[in-house]
Amino acid sequence: MEKLSYKTDVFEGPLDLLLHLIEKNKLNIYDILISELLDQYMEQIDLMQQQDLDIAGEFLAMASRLIQIKSAMLLPKYEEAEEMRKELSGQLIEYRKCKRVAAMLQSRVSFDSFCREPAKIKADMKYKRSHEPSYLIPAYMSAVGRGKLRIPPPKDAFSGIVARRIVSVSSKIYSVIRKLRRTESRPYREMFDDAADRSELVATFLAILELIKGKRVRITGDGEDCELRLIMGGESDWNEQS
Repeated sequence: MEKLSYKTDVFEGPLDLLLHLIEKNKLNIYDILISELLDQYMEQIDLMQQQDLDIAGEFLAMASRLIQIKSAMLLPKYEEAEEMRKELSGQLIEYRKCKRVAAMLQSRVSFDSFCREPAKIKADMKYKRSHEPSYLIPAYMSAVGRGKLRIPPPKDAFSGIVARRIVSVSSKIYSVIRKLRRTESRPYREMFDDAADRSELVATFLAILELIKGKRVRITGDGEDCELRLIMGGESDWNEQS
């Protein structure tokens, strides 16, 4: 036998009715006053009976449950009543969450439409467009020419990209000595002013290191103000100045 359910324009069950009463009276859903909630719940049951509505058993069962909780709370030890009250609060909180989610989904999902699975239709691969011959010939020649693009380019095509100019360190050694012979000392940074690329910068730096190692020049000062000074006389001159 199919179970009968009670539903009006306002309430969809006893939990809905209880939640309505809690929100109407601004009660704390986590700490429900059973005595106050029971009185208002019974008033709603009496109102339904006055309107000759068939009250479902679940509404009467909830009324009995509230009466049982209220009676248990009158006993000296009402731990059992407190557990039943907490259980009812948990059910109401869960029902309120479900009701909010249902209202949100109702605004997004419509059950009044039906979508069937897409039908498997065989694709028609025949090209049906018509073109003038004057357009077809250039298109054909362009398609044939694309085959040449698959051939790897010669190595010479990359010479301007990957090849770098080779600068000898020896030439830069002579260049540094010529500059220092004019003034005997120059700022260290000034040695790199005429460098055209990175290769020349590296060669100049290595040339200065070789000159220092060979005790032909020395660095004086510190930081950005350091200078290169030419040592006249080689190693003996270096030892005297040290």
